Amino acid sequence: MNWLKNKDFSKISAKSLKKATSIITTVFLLAFFYVCFEIYVPIIPGSHETIIFTVQNGWSDDQIADSLQKLGTIRSTYFFKFYAIVSLKHSNLQAGEYNLSPRMSAYDIVNKMDQGDVIRDNVIILEGWDKKDIGKYLESKGICKQDYFISLVKKDYSGEFSFLEDKPKNVDLEGYLFPDTYEISKGESCEDVLSAMLANFDKKLTPDLREEIKNKKRSIFNIVTMASMIEKEVRTFDDKKIVSGILWKRLAINMPLQLDSTIIYITDNPDILVKDKAINSPYNTYKYYGLPKGPISNPGINSIIAAVYPKTTNYWYYLTDGKTIFSETLDQHNAAKAKYLSH
Repeated sequence: MNWLKNKDFSKISAKSLKKATSIITTVFLLAFFYVCFEIYVPIIPGSHETIIFTVQNGWSDDQIADSLQKLGTIRSTYFFKFYAIVSLKHSNLQAGEYNLSPRMSAYDIVNKMDQGDVIRDNVIILEGWDKKDIGKYLESKGICKQDYFISLVKKDYSGEFSFLEDKPKNVDLEGYLFPDTYEISKGESCEDVLSAMLANFDKKLTPDLREEIKNKKRSIFNIVTMASMIEKEVRTFDDKKIVSGILWKRLAINMPLQLDSTIIYITDNPDILVKDKAINSPYNTYKYYGLPKGPISNPGINSIIAAVYPKTTNYWYYLTDGKTIFSETLDQHNAAKAKYLSH
């Protein structure tokens, strides 16, 4: 037993500890790289396949992970759920349609769903469209029926948007449906699109514009009504400002506006007949003085700005024939009509 006494156990312990530490480190690194592989490496890195994947409302992490594995977009449901939990994103995975691919990792997919990066479609509302045009377009996009959209436009949103507070209750939202490009995801409704247009109007009508409207003792509703006519009458920003000046001057002296665009709004026909100008309608600016009952289109920001900041000129009349011809007197205007509209 003397050899035991002479054995240096301290050296043995040190070697064993070093070996055990090395083994533990190796195992840890292997486990670490394995977890990273499962989470960060796609199942097919070079894949060109795209898959449309729908997360239903109310789906749990388990349901999402199981469906993804069946589609072949992730290797392991366990590591998908593991990353979702440790990243604190498991409760934020949003419902909707997603473009996914086997070249995406579990990390990519979790983050895509956390951000709600769903498939989106562009809804393009053009300047000068009226509610019927917008409703028809939304129906063509499969979002909702035209009649349903028009029924929504009649609802009262003044409690949600302060710019509607001076709008008469018997007038709908025509004029406030701001023209722009909107991104919507599948499943979004007409209500969502309408709210987006109103929110955009609220944003575009800046504090400076609102202050100027107030300083000129005009209402937002009257400005929008004026802008809606300007939008339909002329195209360029310079022409819009000049026409704005002409129309405000006519109103100031109680001169009829006599705008064809308001007749077209009534008849929904660009070919105006003499009898159309006698139609008994609060939108008929030939028959009735002052502004029409309400907006006749949904104007863009340039028309709104022109309505707020009209340009002062000596003109009282204008006509359009590809370009706008302005006149200071009725005789000049009649001569211009004979010259440009006789063909």
